[in-house]
Amino acid sequence: MKIEKDRVVSFHYSVAEQGSDVIETSEGREPLVILVGHGNIIPGLEKAMEGHEAGDKITADVSAADAYGEVQEGMIQRVPKKYFKGTRLAPGMQVTLQTKFGPRPVTVQKVGMSVVDVDLNHPMAGKDLSFNIEIVDVREAQAEEIEHGHVHGDGGHEH
Repeated sequence: MKIEKDRVVSFHYSVAEQGSDVIETSEGREPLVILVGHGNIIPGLEKAMEGHEAGDKITADVSAADAYGEVQEGMIQRVPKKYFKGTRLAPGMQVTLQTKFGPRPVTVQKVGMSVVDVDLNHPMAGKDLSFNIEIVDVREAQAEEIEHGHVHGDGGHEH
């Protein structure tokens, strides 16, 4: 079965900034499971997987624009230190900030006495990425998964 919209895909991956060492991998863990065509992974990676099937191993170079986007100016925000719950902060650190829209990765720019300046750009923004992918399984999505826009059950979301 080929990968296309509304199919559930299980895959292993490793990702590196182009020309650099691996940043993250699923090696030694369960494969990532996503519903294709519903914005669950970066667009460039999803496009690179289209048409492939279980057992395929692919390499995909994804430009920053098709990954986490380009770095946007004006994304520095000053946040009260209390929102970091006593975490020892230093410039350059990447931390997760809880927002009213859910958790958001941020990069610490400057630490003051009572406030912290953070960059709201995704830590991978502006980076061209290289992926090594191994497709483990492809299946039809259930109607409820399509309706909800994500996978249910093993490797997915439980309601």
